Amino acid sequence: MTDADTDLPLIRQYRAWLRDEGAAGDSAREEFFRHGLVVLDTNVLLNLYQYTPSARNEVLDALERIRLRLWLPHQVGLEFVQGRHRVVANRADALKKAPGLVNQKLQQAQHVVLEAARHVQDLLVRYAQDSDAKAVLEREITGEAVKGLLRPWSDALLAHIKNLKAEHDLGPGSVDRNDPVLPRVAELYGQRVAKPPSPQTIRHRVEEARTYRIPNRIPPGFSDVGKDTSLRSAGDYLLWEEVVDRACQADAPDLILLVTADTNKGDWYQAEEQGRPPRPWPSLADELHARAGADLRIETPQQFFQGIHEFLDADIADATYQEIERTADAGDSEEQSLDEYSAALTEPPDGAALAAYRAAGLTTSAVRDALEVPSHRAFQWWLINATAQSGQRHPAEGEPQIDYVAASFASTPPAPHWEPGTALGAGGWPQHRTSWVAPWFVQVAGSAPHADRRILHRLAQHEAEAAAIRD
Repeated sequence: MTDADTDLPLIRQYRAWLRDEGAAGDSAREEFFRHGLVVLDTNVLLNLYQYTPSARNEVLDALERIRLRLWLPHQVGLEFVQGRHRVVANRADALKKAPGLVNQKLQQAQHVVLEAARHVQDLLVRYAQDSDAKAVLEREITGEAVKGLLRPWSDALLAHIKNLKAEHDLGPGSVDRNDPVLPRVAELYGQRVAKPPSPQTIRHRVEEARTYRIPNRIPPGFSDVGKDTSLRSAGDYLLWEEVVDRACQADAPDLILLVTADTNKGDWYQAEEQGRPPRPWPSLADELHARAGADLRIETPQQFFQGIHEFLDADIADATYQEIERTADAGDSEEQSLDEYSAALTEPPDGAALAAYRAAGLTTSAVRDALEVPSHRAFQWWLINATAQSGQRHPAEGEPQIDYVAASFASTPPAPHWEPGTALGAGGWPQHRTSWVAPWFVQVAGSAPHADRRILHRLAQHEAEAAAIRD
């Protein structure tokens, strides 16, 4: 667009939506690094506990280049201090469980190879009556033979896990005894730490998020509806309101640079759409400009540290960039989960329920219709999760877990409103008199034709059996 075009009211009013982030000039971006107020989201700070010591020191040294323009919102500071132990403990737990998980996956691979061999053996006998070829396969493709082929890969994978454990200097107890991150972060911010908003202000903002912004999917934070309390679900919005308040103050710069690794859930970034790559939500730039007269730029940690290197001459090694990218993609290991209540209020991503429907082998319109009805969202999320857990499809990036089931073989119902297994009627459902079923599952499965009903019963049965074993 020409300069004359940008003066037209329609284009000027919606400039944030029309702007091409990829075409933003280096000089305009550089202004944010040299003169803007820099706000690091909680995940950027917590990721310091994920880095190896050398990468962590390089990142902290790079942040020294902008220390006088760093500002810490109260919400970020609170989440950072509270989340340190969780991040370190989750990483330690993941590394502790990794050898067992690797062995489990390799055993599954061995099982799949032997299943494939048995399938071919059956075909040889059924269609060629070739017992000799079958016998050859039985001798050549054995469990020991497959295990021997997998052993070098197993040794290599386990060696990498051992090296990972050795590279990290933080265990859960060391955060209390000798935290190498917290003192340096505190020095970076100095006095530039926001005071807590009043309890009345926080209560008002949480209510605003719960009743207006989250139901209407107004960023940021609407994807956090599945968290366990309204206060936690409103965390991103509480941060946003602090940023807006700071931008409104007389001494605030008119450029705000927000750095977040939270790019997958839609809280800060608009998803890819019709060939357009993901981008920071234009509505956030519009809101900040309308309320505070300030310009907003949102960047990922990778972009941000590349900018510090490019504009402020920070020395960051390629290996550190790779570590920043890997850690940002993995998040801080706090998985989003949905309980039955929050699932009923959360719309699944476009196409997710239909993909699960197809992966499960469902075919009838009665079940497919349930995928389109908001009142069946608990069922939709359950089907999405059940097909991922059963291995029938790969879960999408950032896909939340659900912490409820469709059925239980326990002696007592999980909740008062659950129905006995007899509610599903005869034909295909086991343990009618010693099982309990969620009412939303009864409603969908009970009205499904026989073929789909059996599939749904099987998914719920396997899930309930797995839960019984865990308990």
